[in-house]
Amino acid sequence: LSPGAKMGCFTFIKVMMILFNLAIFLSGGTLLGVGIWVKVDGESFLKIFGSLSASVLQVVNVSYLLIVIGAILLVIGFLGCYGAQKESKCLLMMFFSVVLIIFIAEVAAAVVALVFTGLAETLLTGLVTPLLKEKYGVDDTFTHVWNVTMTEVHCCGLNNYTDFNNSYYFHDTQGSYPRQCFGVSPCLAHPHLCGCLLQGCFKQILEEIRTNAGVAGGVAAGIAALEIAAMAVSMYLYCRLDEK
Repeated sequence: LSPGAKMGCFTFIKVMMILFNLAIFLSGGTLLGVGIWVKVDGESFLKIFGSLSASVLQVVNVSYLLIVIGAILLVIGFLGCYGAQKESKCLLMMFFSVVLIIFIAEVAAAVVALVFTGLAETLLTGLVTPLLKEKYGVDDTFTHVWNVTMTEVHCCGLNNYTDFNNSYYFHDTQGSYPRQCFGVSPCLAHPHLCGCLLQGCFKQILEEIRTNAGVAGGVAAGIAALEIAAMAVSMYLYCRLDEK
């Protein structure tokens, strides 16, 4: 390519880099703002978007998730946009490094998820089940989260109804289980004996994840491709700055 064509290519890629990372920066700011809003005033968020929220559990977790993702996108967007606009080799290298670290972490998380699925299930069970016994019926938010989850997913407890045995709620209600566990058929005493308690939420949620694994894999592959492209573009600009 002639020097003029090379310069034109460099300028085009630089502008695309600026616009792309500006969009990332604005998206990150939006996600961060929404995450803070959900964390500070989750009730009003649910009133507005209640129909879009299948479970309060999703909203409670998303508040923290949005804050983290929003902050990361803000940093990435700033480094990429400002670094390209100012043609700063330092900022471009920082952008490349941050994206590379995120990419490696995602790959590592995917490998761990595939290899240690059984271990993850064991750890999750060991963490959540004690919380159910201690906080269900005590913490209003925690209780409401699980009530909505069990109603929407049609399940009882994490593994099954026995997760509530010897819990605060179990003792406080003289040996009763949450009404969400009863399903559609009413049962009075000892519901587990008449078979109307539903299966645990973990298996139900895991089945939903497996059902949508193809979509999740496609999204993950798309994100990985964007990250690789972003790293390639930042390296191109970094190397071209030496020639300038």
